[in-house]
Amino acid sequence: MDTPFSTLIRTASHEQHTEAETSSFMGDLLGGRLAVDAYARYTEQLWFVYRALEEGAEALREDPVAGPFIQPELFRTAALEQDLAHLRGADWRAGVSPLPATVAYAERVAECARDWPAGYVAHHYTRYLGDLSGGQIIRDKAERTWGFDRKGDGVRFYVFDEISNPAAFKRAYRELLDGVNADDLEKQRIVDECKRAFDFNSAVFRELGGEYPLSA
Repeated sequence: MDTPFSTLIRTASHEQHTEAETSSFMGDLLGGRLAVDAYARYTEQLWFVYRALEEGAEALREDPVAGPFIQPELFRTAALEQDLAHLRGADWRAGVSPLPATVAYAERVAECARDWPAGYVAHHYTRYLGDLSGGQIIRDKAERTWGFDRKGDGVRFYVFDEISNPAAFKRAYRELLDGVNADDLEKQRIVDECKRAFDFNSAVFRELGGEYPLSA
């Protein structure tokens, strides 16, 4: 491939990425038109997905394809658990539940982690680079809308304390993508899985929108 793989994967998934970003639920959430409960419900769904991502990570550390992407400074599960304790209370685990779309999403992530490391890379890229980029917009809006402390409880998911220079980190991550240990056919399969990951995200947003229709 003449085009760097990091460019190819970004441009090929642009349509699905835009659809996920412009969902009515996310628009209402970022527009301050939903209560904090909707934000907490969204955070619950993230916990199920990241648990699948990170529970599968340890077994992939030595994998020639996925291994270079397993970087603990990215891990989000512990931060999500802090946020949920703040949003839902100390016994939050008793009350959280995944939406059907979240179940399908998390199951696919776990399946890739178990059976197809290159597919895991697609989900890893879709989630973590999004968190480092657009996730910061969500953090800022959440702090302003619901009064969370800046980079404090409630928004810790979006705070990467161990990454001092996000721009440099993202450049290095894209270099990892460009050098991924896969032939052209496998790279195309990664691109396709990346599109599928965005579709999973869109499905979660649609179901959240069904639970929280705008009633302004």
